[in-house]
Amino acid sequence: MFKTMSLALLAGASALSLGLHQAIALEAAPDPNVIYADPSAQRPLPVRTAYAERSNMGGGFIEFLFGDGPGQGERYQQQPAYQQPAYQQQPPQGALLPQEDAGDPRQRPFDPKFEKQIVEYHGKEGPGTLVVDTPNKFLYLVQGDGKALRYGIGVGKPGFTWSGVKTISAKKEWPDWTPPAEMLVRRPDLPRHMEGGPANPLGARAMYLGSSLYRIHGSNEPWTIGTNVSSGCIRMRNEDVIDLYGRVNVGAKVVVI
Repeated sequence: MFKTMSLALLAGASALSLGLHQAIALEAAPDPNVIYADPSAQRPLPVRTAYAERSNMGGGFIEFLFGDGPGQGERYQQQPAYQQPAYQQQPPQGALLPQEDAGDPRQRPFDPKFEKQIVEYHGKEGPGTLVVDTPNKFLYLVQGDGKALRYGIGVGKPGFTWSGVKTISAKKEWPDWTPPAEMLVRRPDLPRHMEGGPANPLGARAMYLGSSLYRIHGSNEPWTIGTNVSSGCIRMRNEDVIDLYGRVNVGAKVVVI
């Protein structure tokens, strides 16, 4: 029996010795070599926090198994960049933006045909006569020799146009304006009187037509030239009415058609 126990103890000791040698061999074994498909991609791999405590186990092999491997990292990098919602995106430089005042007549470019210019004239009126062509929005100062100086004008709104022959009864620079009673009935918001100046709707000059309330006058709203806009007056740009004012005299004939 003693012999049997001795053999058992000897066998156990041998097994323990073998286990220790194997453990030492495993402990001394080199780290596993990881081969990448792309050698240039050999870079430190991120370690998941959940496995950080295992970083001394397996020479980094655990991190390789549970970390973000090469494919995973690249997958996240390939996700499309964040796109700003369309309603928040800024338009490219130079893009045309829709404007709330796109229909504002003040933004309309001035039509070149309404610029002051010398034109052919073959009518019956003599030199010095003013001819107001209401339908086409032109005023002609007859020059003689088949020529006339033509200006663009604004004329009466529908229901306010008129025709006839008048004479210039007075001329005024930077005239005051007192709206007539009938106009105040239509527009009670208008001032009862306004001193002459750049803000005055009669503009820089006025030429009064006979004993009527009609005038040939300037305007602080040049975008209205070429339109039906007034209550019967003949409206011109300020630079044009100043030019015309210096060319005609009181008593000049005015033919409105």
